[in-house]
Amino acid sequence: MFESAELGHRTSKAAYEAEVPRLREALLDAQYDVAAAGRFPVLAIISGVEGAGKGETVQRLNEWMDPRHIRTHGFIAPSSEEAERPPMYRFWRALPPRGRIGIFFGSWYTMPILERAFNRIDDPDLDRAVNEIRHLERMLYNEGMLMVKFWFHLSKETERERLRELEKSPRTRWRVTKRDWALFKRYDKLREVSEHVLRETSTFEAPWIVVDGSDRRYRELTTGRVLLEAMRRRLDAPETAPSVTAAPIAPQMDNVVLLRNLDVDRSLDKKTYGEQLEKYQGRLSLLVRSRAFRRRSLVLVFEGTDAAGKGGAIRRVTGALDPRNYRIVPVAAPSDEERAQAYLWRFWRHAPGQGEIVIFDRSWYGRVLVERVEDLANEADWMRAYDEINEFEEQWLRNGAILCKFWLQIGRDEQLRRFKHREQTRFKRFKITQEDWRNRKKWAAYEQAVADMVDRTSTEIAPWTLVEANDKHFARVKVLRTICRALKNAV
Repeated sequence: MFESAELGHRTSKAAYEAEVPRLREALLDAQYDVAAAGRFPVLAIISGVEGAGKGETVQRLNEWMDPRHIRTHGFIAPSSEEAERPPMYRFWRALPPRGRIGIFFGSWYTMPILERAFNRIDDPDLDRAVNEIRHLERMLYNEGMLMVKFWFHLSKETERERLRELEKSPRTRWRVTKRDWALFKRYDKLREVSEHVLRETSTFEAPWIVVDGSDRRYRELTTGRVLLEAMRRRLDAPETAPSVTAAPIAPQMDNVVLLRNLDVDRSLDKKTYGEQLEKYQGRLSLLVRSRAFRRRSLVLVFEGTDAAGKGGAIRRVTGALDPRNYRIVPVAAPSDEERAQAYLWRFWRHAPGQGEIVIFDRSWYGRVLVERVEDLANEADWMRAYDEINEFEEQWLRNGAILCKFWLQIGRDEQLRRFKHREQTRFKRFKITQEDWRNRKKWAAYEQAVADMVDRTSTEIAPWTLVEANDKHFARVKVLRTICRALKNAV
């Protein structure tokens, strides 16, 4: 992939100076058009060999466009906060919203390539990282992002000359470090690994542009032209309805019996409930304070039919925990800021660190539940979400998270009784809205959506626990018992 980038492309000073004013004007116009349209974000990924002009090109792009509407991120070694979380965490937090341009100077490619070149990971580890990257980029593309990936390349001899030249001048000597020379010593291995990664990740959704970095003027003009063309092409293209790419759901599925066969009337008497509650709250408290849990994290997801008792179950869990160690994330309709991002962005922000507990009162499963049933997401979006959610959860689990997912199910008659009780109880009126009554009319549609969700996202590493919840005592104890079992098995 790199042969054509070693031909020594050159742009004369006269040609450069003649084109730059026109290019700057066109780039600025395109940037403002992207902002005005607000339909998609733009992400430029800048990677390549040391000394190939990555930093200078990033600086030039900020100079040619309005830097107030560009978010530039230089990714070096992860901070202590980032190191405790999945590798993609820090990149998700930095993604540009719709209408903005983001520049990643270094990206999710940097560490896998370096780790493999220095033999800190093996080929299967690299392939897993590559697959994770492809999955992420495909999702971002499907969410509307325009990605333009640049790889600035130098031949081995040219890189050696560039580093020596920079070292000679007092004005640029600071730019060459021991790390740069250490990377140069691995040039051949880095080239081999990089070429493999670029070949595997140059896709329709996010192709690589390999740029000869030996001549500054050629490099800057090429980068500016490619970015301009990509933005203008996207702006001028008509909006089309996305096509369904996920495996289809078979018609007339009978998987709803999964819920209908639950014995939702299972119960505990008051005395047994008190004994079991104390037992499992005590056990949970000990497990999360153990030495073994300090390097893990706990993620609890609560979903369920309206009025199924999620809040009460959560309170019994937190009753066993130190408030300093857990966070409750209530999930409602997305804010304007959240709607400007890919839908998983708002959940990635809450990725737990070591020893932390995060409790989601509703979650990312809204995409395949309420957004599906209420037609807030088109079929293509919620169909592909099953696979995206499984990948998302797997990344958290690989990083040490213990994930428990609960669906609390009550019967229709019990739901009606609870709705009426809430309306008649003054301090509970806030819990019942017209939306709850409207959702009740779509019981069958939600029942099918839940059954499909369980079918496609109850995996061997992140299974769903279906909780019979007509009796709140039984439901709360089952939740606590399940969490304790998961913790005990993991730590």
